[in-house]
Amino acid sequence: MSEAPRRKPRFNHVAMTVPAELLNEANRAEILDFYGEVFGWTEMPTLTEDGTRLVLRAYDNEQFVFLVSGKQAMRAGAMDHFGLSVASPEELDAMYERALKYQERDERVEIVPREVEDFKVVKLHNFYVRFRIPLMVEIQCYEWAGTANADSLPA
Repeated sequence: MSEAPRRKPRFNHVAMTVPAELLNEANRAEILDFYGEVFGWTEMPTLTEDGTRLVLRAYDNEQFVFLVSGKQAMRAGAMDHFGLSVASPEELDAMYERALKYQERDERVEIVPREVEDFKVVKLHNFYVRFRIPLMVEIQCYEWAGTANADSLPA
């Protein structure tokens, strides 16, 4: 009997402890509106508990952002973040434009402008954004040189 094919392990969620008031109905609605509009994330409503928990579904049921209330909320540095990889510069630009547009109507949106870092074997396109939660989200797109790709090992 052959073994079933396995997928490589992957990151599936990030969890942050936040103040309980951030998870009240009005604040949850703001969080859902921003992350829904900019990234397309949705609420996992069966997991929501007023003042206690909000789970944002990030594209499928095995990728999510878990916000939970606690006595001591997470404190993060200005650039502490988690990353989101997109397939193309165009997809990154679309998210960036949505974030900028949202920032026009809500000054609480924090954005570190889009840039491209050239590491020779790969150009990293990225920007950072945060709204109401402790960690920023870095959105990245990789532009590989030559035959290099995400599965390449350093020479």
